[in-house]
Amino acid sequence: MTTAMILAAGRGERMRPLTDDRPKPLVTLAGRALIEHPLQALIAAGVRDFVVNLGYRGAQIRDHLGDGSSRGVRIRYSEEGDPALETGGGVHRALPLLGAAPFLLVNADVYAQIDWRALVARAATLPADTLAHLLLVPNPAFKADGDFSLIGDRVVDPVAGQTSHTFAGISIHRPELFAGCQPGRFPLLPLWRAASQRGQLGGEVFDGLWSDVGTPQRLAELETRLSPPL
Repeated sequence: MTTAMILAAGRGERMRPLTDDRPKPLVTLAGRALIEHPLQALIAAGVRDFVVNLGYRGAQIRDHLGDGSSRGVRIRYSEEGDPALETGGGVHRALPLLGAAPFLLVNADVYAQIDWRALVARAATLPADTLAHLLLVPNPAFKADGDFSLIGDRVVDPVAGQTSHTFAGISIHRPELFAGCQPGRFPLLPLWRAASQRGQLGGEVFDGLWSDVGTPQRLAELETRLSPPL
């Protein structure tokens, strides 16, 4: 059974003043907390085991989600404190909760109308030589330069003459990606780049509705887009 980790420990500085009194994952979008959107989508896709990392005002997230029993799932928490441990350090700390199989990793503040069931199936069948699989999206208007290029199904650093894409905040990882890492604060990007250089970083491009909900303006724009027509 696939486990999903939802990254929810960041401070959400760009979302201020909405995050002055609450963590960003509890900011409301379309009548629900941001974190509810990926959580409910993953539950509908068959995921029953969740890990949520906590940092800034993390107790509010724990109080909001509980242990998952009311939703028919299990939600466990990885406490990081404030400041949080960044993406890599946060996942590394949570590894004992994530098990030995490939797991899903989703930013709490990402909204995406993807085929979540297909993503769960991909995690269950991730090739043994792939340490991570990244979901990429076309570069949004606010970001001119992409994070990666995709050659076949392999993710590489941007290549001149090749289309570049933006990381969507949704991915699959093998615990082995973190072999040799030490506890503490560190990002995921260097681990991805090392895997890419060995041909062990896979990916795909999603071209549907997606937002990182990074600022109050983008939140308002997405809210308008999701509102039913009058």
